[in-house]
Amino acid sequence: MGQDNFMTQKRNLSLPTTAAAAAGNGRAFVGGGRGTLRGKHVQKTFNNIKITILCGFVTILVLRGTIGIGNLGSSEADALNQNLIEETNRILAEIRSDSDPTDPNDPPEPDVNPNTTYSLGPKILNWDSDRRNWLEGNPEFPSYVNGKPKVLLLTGSPPNPCDNPMGDHYLLKAVKNKIDYCRIHGIEIVYNMAHLDKELAGYWAKLPMIRRLMLSHPEVEWIWWMDSDALFTDMVFQVPLSKYSKHNLVIHGYPDLLFDQKSWIALNTGSFLFRNCQWSLDLLDAWAPMGPKGPIRDEAGKILTANLKGRPAFEADDQSALIYLLISQQDKWMDKVYVENSYYLHGFWAGLVDRYEEMIDKYHPGLGDERWPFVTHFVGCKPCGSYGDYPVERCLRSMERAFNFADNQVLKLYGFGHRGLLSPKIKRVRNETATPLEYVDKFDIRRASHSL
Repeated sequence: MGQDNFMTQKRNLSLPTTAAAAAGNGRAFVGGGRGTLRGKHVQKTFNNIKITILCGFVTILVLRGTIGIGNLGSSEADALNQNLIEETNRILAEIRSDSDPTDPNDPPEPDVNPNTTYSLGPKILNWDSDRRNWLEGNPEFPSYVNGKPKVLLLTGSPPNPCDNPMGDHYLLKAVKNKIDYCRIHGIEIVYNMAHLDKELAGYWAKLPMIRRLMLSHPEVEWIWWMDSDALFTDMVFQVPLSKYSKHNLVIHGYPDLLFDQKSWIALNTGSFLFRNCQWSLDLLDAWAPMGPKGPIRDEAGKILTANLKGRPAFEADDQSALIYLLISQQDKWMDKVYVENSYYLHGFWAGLVDRYEEMIDKYHPGLGDERWPFVTHFVGCKPCGSYGDYPVERCLRSMERAFNFADNQVLKLYGFGHRGLLSPKIKRVRNETATPLEYVDKFDIRRASHSL
């Protein structure tokens, strides 16, 4: 295969975006004082009472079906069951949609004024010198350990349960996968479930958390954001941080799509690294003003759609906003941005998950590229939501394959592996030995030398 064809194939495997067309979220009414909040509290209580009553009905139905209580006909019972399920789902959806994070007795929070520029917080002006002085005064918290910069991986999910019952299960698998990778490579991990700023909900929620971690952990050199629906699938590969000594943002993408085509999928914000420095704080400050929900986000979405090739008409998302910012202010930011595509900091799942067996036969972990992808990102699946761009069965099957593909690399040290890439059951892959340390030397991922 020629080099041009190879690059085309490589690009097609990683282009799709994290953002999806969605209806704009209207601004929640926060006026009305305590009376409005008390009304919400009463409504919540009423919903809880209804759920309790419905649960009582469920119990009666279960008892009747188990020990034969009642004389209802089967068709009548089926209709009652169906009505019960529909009403329960309706009330649960109503409760999930209530985004008021405050206690009923707390005063209402002020709404964002669309005529003022939104801010993530007080302007920080001297972070580099302040951080350097702090590190000198706190040598027990070094930013480099054994010559390697300290990295903190940030991921998270919404504070509420998933709409899809299987979603919570796969969120657990995804965080287990990230914990394994971080444990192997000495990376700290933070799993966030809190909305630190009610205005920056959804895909914008990462921005205030990244900023807060930078300011609260000056000993951390790099903050690495990773979406909850992205999995490490090369447990050996390590990000070559020394390659980025002169850069402050590392993000997967393609420069020609960014500057020549101005494409809305030129970059992917599902997995990127920020250096803890003044430049990064300044970029966050410039990035965030398009994010507040309501009219600001809606109007910003119109600007993004008008200026980015191929972007559908929907509210502003963090990825499009970053692309627009880097294009419109190229001279200000791009010297410190590394657009990475030599390995899969983001790899689109649909072109990868069905090739895992081929990868196992031909290649080995530690490559990080299309031969053995570093990250497999399930863009468009939304396992925690009630909708997605792909059939849920296909998404869950593919996520199971990706998880087990990665988990086999971890289990190998212990002498086990999954029975198949679709099976949660494991099997022994080698016999026990009276000299176990020889297997540690042979199979421990931490000793691998495939990193770039």
